[in-house]
Amino acid sequence: MISVVSVDSMRISDAKTQTSGTSGRELMLRAGKAIYDSFEKKGKTAVLCGSGNNAGDGFVVAYLLAENGYECKIFLCSDRFSADGGYYFERCKEKGVPYVFCNGEEDFSSYAVVVDCLLGTGFKGKLSGLYAETVKRINESGAFVVSADINSGLNGDGGTGDVCVKSDLTVSIGFPKTGHFLGKAKDVIGRLINADIGIKLYGEEYKLLEKEDVKKVFPERKNYSHKGSYGYVGLIGGCTRYCGAPRLALHAAAAMRAGAGVVRLAVPESIKSAFFKEVTEATLFFLPDDGEGLVFDESALEEFLKGLTSITIGMGLGNGKDNLRILNYILHNFKGTVIVDADGLNAISRDLGVLKGRTCKNLIFTPHVKEFSRLSGYSAEEILAAPVEKAKEFASRYDVTVLLKGTATVVTDGKEVYLVDRGCPGMATAGSGDVLSGVLAGISGYNDPFDAEKVACGAFLNGFAGETAQRKINPVSMTASDTVNALADAVSEILKN
Repeated sequence: MISVVSVDSMRISDAKTQTSGTSGRELMLRAGKAIYDSFEKKGKTAVLCGSGNNAGDGFVVAYLLAENGYECKIFLCSDRFSADGGYYFERCKEKGVPYVFCNGEEDFSSYAVVVDCLLGTGFKGKLSGLYAETVKRINESGAFVVSADINSGLNGDGGTGDVCVKSDLTVSIGFPKTGHFLGKAKDVIGRLINADIGIKLYGEEYKLLEKEDVKKVFPERKNYSHKGSYGYVGLIGGCTRYCGAPRLALHAAAAMRAGAGVVRLAVPESIKSAFFKEVTEATLFFLPDDGEGLVFDESALEEFLKGLTSITIGMGLGNGKDNLRILNYILHNFKGTVIVDADGLNAISRDLGVLKGRTCKNLIFTPHVKEFSRLSGYSAEEILAAPVEKAKEFASRYDVTVLLKGTATVVTDGKEVYLVDRGCPGMATAGSGDVLSGVLAGISGYNDPFDAEKVACGAFLNGFAGETAQRKINPVSMTASDTVNALADAVSEILKN
């Protein structure tokens, strides 16, 4: 796993490292040297600097370029610098490094490399004026773009930003930040490397999963075992309006491909005929409904729950009048793992009181941003700006595990935080969320306890399978079933590690 931090944790760590005896000037020199060493010197270099310590890193880069005989020029968007930044700017002037002030109309097309040191990880909001125009000029340049610490204009916590530098290489300083993975980061960071400059971490640490971390959810399968050894998994979904038989079949198939021993799929009785040809390996179970959605029937639910290890509920469930009552019964009468998605989340958002006094062992929510907004009361904008903070706060308050979907996935139980940056554009298609829930259901059946780390492993497997499928197909033609079909290859690759 890779350590990832928030902007505040990085700021605290930087300050305490200086208090412990390493000067800010020395840290700036190390950062600039790391950036300088990161790219090939293949022609003229433009170094663009703003006003903070990020600009100071740029001045070190420019000084080292000049010191080693490379042609470079500094472009300034401010005449105010930090004390340490000002020190290195003076060294550049003494060295004779040329500099000019930007006016937003610069043409960087004659430069082989542009080093972006305009804004650091503390930037929030939207770029405007000179900075916005300068960023646009960088992106139009055709040069090889290196961003120092984070791409200027990108939020260091949430990875949001209307206008931001699109880099070929980003060199994070100290530790990667959450904004390097969340939001639009994947679309604007070509390659990310981290420079360890001797900053000791103080404060909270998050974990970014790597492939070798996921193997733990696949215990060795013994010859002396049977289907019950790997969990009886229950799935509840569907309604007349959102029959989605193929998608629920995908959900069941994903659970099987993820290793569940037995999958029991429960759907409304009125649409059972739609499932006979679609569902093969899973066992079908029919629940009473009124033609609009499921109706509460304690005896039917009790029968369905018998022997199950985990339950996933919500996919295509619609807005049936008894959804919340059904969920309340499950939460207070089932003792295994419960995973809630889609319409199940929408039902719970109407009365979070159902979460009190529950008996289920683990409760996992898998919302996208809009669903999480309904659950938490935060606006989508607030969530996107600080997804880790908001997900963690909600998970802690209600004692649940939150899997917040996005370009990168945030998984937290309110204490630990895991990030998953696997997935691809081809997964932006109907049914992908159902596949994720199916994968989680599958591995929850034989992972006890199904804690936040294992939930994150499930998200990784799902994203990795999507990437595997996209390599074989393409991001335009890919469907959710392609991800399901790639699960076996993804598991094989993980088990090889």
